[in-house]
Amino acid sequence: MNDAATRPLILDRASEPLDGWDDPVRGRVRWRTLFSRGHTPTEAITCGVAVFAPGDELKPHRHAPPEVYYILEGEGLMRLDGEDRRVTAGTAVFIPGLAEHGIKQVGEATLKLFYAFAVDSFEGVEYLFPGTMPPSG
Repeated sequence: MNDAATRPLILDRASEPLDGWDDPVRGRVRWRTLFSRGHTPTEAITCGVAVFAPGDELKPHRHAPPEVYYILEGEGLMRLDGEDRRVTAGTAVFIPGLAEHGIKQVGEATLKLFYAFAVDSFEGVEYLFPGTMPPSG
């Protein structure tokens, strides 16, 4: 285990630039990674905040590690294994590994959510979008 990863850590990430995607396969979403090995001296957890402007969405996809969302503000339409559910501030979502999911901002306000994976780094999460997924069976 990395010795630095066993120490408490407080970071001010508010001024960090947002990363993001903007393409027809993955959708349009911006995020700020809070903790992830390679970006911070941490391991065993990767988390951050995703920001969706009006009309933005993260297209349906899958990945092996389970994920948690916690809606911080705004309103979204969450697709989870073929079902759509409205989510608002205070909603917590558990996404099992390989469950198809996506989220779209709806309403007037920006949608912000906290996300977390029990993995060392964000780069270790392989996102599988339709058309990029291996055939099942």
